[in-house]
Amino acid sequence: MRINTYNDLVQMRKEYKASLDSQYKQILICAGTGCVAGGSLDIYARMQELLNEKGLHTSLVLEKEPHEHGSVGIKKSGCHGFCEMGPLLRIEPQGYLYIKVKVEDCEEIIEKSILHDEVVERLIYKDAEHSYSKQEEIPFYKKQTRIALEHCGHINAESIKEYIAVGGYSAMAKALFEMDSQQIVDEISESNLRGRGGGGFPTGVKWAQVLAQPQEEKYIVCNGDEGDPGAFMDRSIMEGDPHRVIEGMIIAGIATKAHHGYIYVRAEYPLAVKRLNTAIAKAKEKGMLGKNILDSGFDFDLHVNQGAGAFVCGEGSALTASIEGNRGMPRVKPPRTVEQGLFGKPTVLNNVETFANVPSIILKGADWFKTIGPENNHGTKAFALTGNVNNTGLIEVPMGTTLREVIFDIGGGVKGGEFKAVQIGGPSGGCLCLNHNHLDLHLDYDSLKKVGAMIGSGGMVVMNDKSCMVEVARFFMKFTQNESCGKCVPCREGTKRMLELLEDIVAGRGTMEHITMLEELSQMISETALCGLGKTAAYPVISTLKYFREEYIAHVVDKKCPAGECKALLNYVIDPEKCKGCSKCARVCPVGAISGEIKKPFVIDTSKCIKCGSCKEGCKFNAIREE
Repeated sequence: MRINTYNDLVQMRKEYKASLDSQYKQILICAGTGCVAGGSLDIYARMQELLNEKGLHTSLVLEKEPHEHGSVGIKKSGCHGFCEMGPLLRIEPQGYLYIKVKVEDCEEIIEKSILHDEVVERLIYKDAEHSYSKQEEIPFYKKQTRIALEHCGHINAESIKEYIAVGGYSAMAKALFEMDSQQIVDEISESNLRGRGGGGFPTGVKWAQVLAQPQEEKYIVCNGDEGDPGAFMDRSIMEGDPHRVIEGMIIAGIATKAHHGYIYVRAEYPLAVKRLNTAIAKAKEKGMLGKNILDSGFDFDLHVNQGAGAFVCGEGSALTASIEGNRGMPRVKPPRTVEQGLFGKPTVLNNVETFANVPSIILKGADWFKTIGPENNHGTKAFALTGNVNNTGLIEVPMGTTLREVIFDIGGGVKGGEFKAVQIGGPSGGCLCLNHNHLDLHLDYDSLKKVGAMIGSGGMVVMNDKSCMVEVARFFMKFTQNESCGKCVPCREGTKRMLELLEDIVAGRGTMEHITMLEELSQMISETALCGLGKTAAYPVISTLKYFREEYIAHVVDKKCPAGECKALLNYVIDPEKCKGCSKCARVCPVGAISGEIKKPFVIDTSKCIKCGSCKEGCKFNAIREE
């Protein structure tokens, strides 16, 4: 049924909320990409079967005599964030969270938790000291503050009814009927919401500039082209709460008097694309999109465009060129996107997380938003916590939270060794380390900028002491070089030369001159590349040279990799005290680099050794080591 007026929206919200509240219990099964890959859809299907068999499913209760316990709702929610522990299943209203759930666990969950209010102890999260049955008590969640991710994991991602029931589209209605365009822009400006896509540019300033443009035709564009390795914040929001993004874009349209919107999403995010298209269709059906929204006289349409996997299309001008059907390549500025963006018209271009913050600011006000985070860095930031950390997943914390709190309190500490570094901000971000007290660094735009790093889109890769920082720089440089659009010489040729230098260093062919050339090229690319992606392409090299210079020197002078990760710099040595002289190592060596007499210690000729590791793998006395 179409919602024609504001009063209709209010009435429908009451009805939807009452319907949800009437359910005896709800089972929320994570249907984010990670949990789906782990089999959560099979768990959902099995749960449906069992509820139907027991007469507990909501739809069955409406058709026949209610079960003595009432109806039980079951839904596929968005990402809960605790990806390390998936598939995840939550039971409301108790707030139980079950981890690593399997299909064979379903019957026990229904019997114990649904019918008898008992906790299935073996499925709850446990650390070294405590067991946690309720989601909010788990340390991973306890220190988080969720605004953009508020509804992810708590509502059916494909249901507009549930979004409306929890207050969805109220902010849009307020913007339509209680505020004019300038008031909306002023509220966003006063909140000091800064772009969550990386640059941290004030959102209100951007909106004000588009509102001031005299052209009648304007556009709202959402950048969902999340291409950074290890980053999945925007994907999870689009999958788990697509209506929130849509609502934020509509409010931006009202604020700037724009009537057309585009969401640009990576084609590698098929689930996000599907849910966005479903949400748009349902929003149109309900009258939240299209002509004369809520009888206000305001029109707004929305389209989803799929990118073809080019990292450079995360840059604003390349993204708009791609939507227009052209090759995604950055252009020289000015003119800026706010003046001549999509189809040459004034354009608001923000990323997914930025738009997801807008409804809460409009509803609760700028003053509320400014109570979170430090001066000039208000609100929260979502991060994808990955790498050598015990609890990987999606988190959202107040700006100003320290790295120590994120890695050790929320992430549960470093896995497989001691903390060494964290790479933040994607390929264009810098590496921070323990030796310079970076663990107590506050995560906000200004603090990170002072140490040569950036929040970027929010990817955070934790590394332990077994990680080689030269190899880390090489990995990110290879990614950046592969993704260069090739338009400008500094990025196209400069990153290629830097990659060659780094490959020489990790292969044992490096000299001190290689380090000097890396520094010179880094400066040249940063100063002369055309777009923001090119200008920051050398950041991983710059930061690792700054904070881990001794590792570079060890590679080029001592021809050793301190972390033992670069194979070309490893030497295999036989411990004469452990060697029994069995000759097995000599027999498995493919190049005849090992010699000796039976029952006497064997030796390895390092000039012949190809460092394949066959000898070490085959030695049952553990007599061969790497050094």
